[in-house]
Amino acid sequence: MKKIILSTLILSALYSCKKEGLKTDDNTDSLSVTENTTAETGAYAPKELSPENVGKYLATSNDTLYVTNFFATWCGPCMREIPHFKNKMQELKDKPVKFTFINLDDKSEWNSSVKSFAEQNNLAKNIILLDGQQLDQTFFANNFKQWDGGSIPFTYMRKGDKTDEYLGMMTEEVLNSKVEALLK
Repeated sequence: MKKIILSTLILSALYSCKKEGLKTDDNTDSLSVTENTTAETGAYAPKELSPENVGKYLATSNDTLYVTNFFATWCGPCMREIPHFKNKMQELKDKPVKFTFINLDDKSEWNSSVKSFAEQNNLAKNIILLDGQQLDQTFFANNFKQWDGGSIPFTYMRKGDKTDEYLGMMTEEVLNSKVEALLK
């Protein structure tokens, strides 16, 4: 029953977004990942993490600022904020900042829409694939103060013991402000 309710919440939240194509890259520190072996080219080799390993990644606490964005390629607001993240990534490329995009598209889209998005946006190294069907309320309660999985985009930032959560589409100004505050 919980899976049905969670699936309904995720689907209804995602339904409110327009379906558009995007791609992102994934960088995953020392987590064990499963590479998608059905990728057609070496350029796009997405990594799939279990909810448990995503939770471990989100809990990473050191001097690096981790900016983690949960998105789907069919979500219009998600796609509109990606250029802001790409600009910030370029600006901070020599700083201890790591950008990760966790894709919540259906598994059937991983080798089509997600692959296309990743290649077009040169983000393949920054994308993690997460099967939304494996998520339950425990995942959200254990990892976030604010987010219950009901809508995307959602951005989670952590540097050491400091965290920040932002639900909804982030403007470039808001992103800059939040990143700068955590880098201090």
